[in-house]
Amino acid sequence: MTPSIAPFLRHLDACNNADLPGGRLPFLLGSAQVGWIAPGLAPELERRGVRREGDRLILDDGRRLLSLGQEMASDGLFRDRHEPFDVRAEPDGAVLAQLDRGALPSFGVLADGVHVNGIVERADGTHLWVGRRAPDKLLDPDKLDHLIGGGVSAGYDSRRTLAKEGAEECSLPAELAGQAVLVATIRYAMARPEGLRRDRLLCFDLVLPESFQPVPADGEVVSFTLLPLAEVFRLVRDTDAFKFNVNLVLIDLFLRHGLIDPATSDGELLRHYLNGSSLGSATR
Repeated sequence: MTPSIAPFLRHLDACNNADLPGGRLPFLLGSAQVGWIAPGLAPELERRGVRREGDRLILDDGRRLLSLGQEMASDGLFRDRHEPFDVRAEPDGAVLAQLDRGALPSFGVLADGVHVNGIVERADGTHLWVGRRAPDKLLDPDKLDHLIGGGVSAGYDSRRTLAKEGAEECSLPAELAGQAVLVATIRYAMARPEGLRRDRLLCFDLVLPESFQPVPADGEVVSFTLLPLAEVFRLVRDTDAFKFNVNLVLIDLFLRHGLIDPATSDGELLRHYLNGSSLGSATR
């Protein structure tokens, strides 16, 4: 690892800071493990009918999970976001249950999110639309963000989510949303104050005409700025201006656009960790 790559690896390290199990208890729906529970939360589950079998916590009826999460939110254990997500044992496996978005980190279950690089190719080079998150956002307020980003709610797939979030966040017409190209899948396991995030980011490139002007529509983003890709590169390298997981998607973009040479040992190292391998001591 050369010193030039360390600023980018720190973002990967920050998003892959969870050692599993790390003292957490496996959480199962029937015979299928879907999450990890912090020991302090186990008694709250047990007194609501989740049985303990050795070091495992088991909910026999997956249909009970959504209401279980709502009860725990009502008791102040986490915030109910009123947005169910599908629960699976594997990223593309069968849907076993639903759980509110606000409960996902507490249960340590897998979650999908969509991120869209809004790219504009101009005569003076490649530019990227960058959003500014609203100051009242629960997660990373005021940070920089993608043109479009959002979780994949229950019953949705990545394409439907992209179209919905695009219309809500930046007034993106459906015909433009349909031109987005899936370019990468990034996974990480991150311990945060709200719990364990086990996220899979479905990353899209969307090349936009210069005439397109994004307009915030739902209040989650307050403004958009078109920045040269070289300036975005500098911000990721030198600052923490972007929302934590947006940095990973942008590092992938830098590799594909040659701002970081993917053929070098540094580029191969970044690609290795973006593909879901643990960082271990790579940044040390």
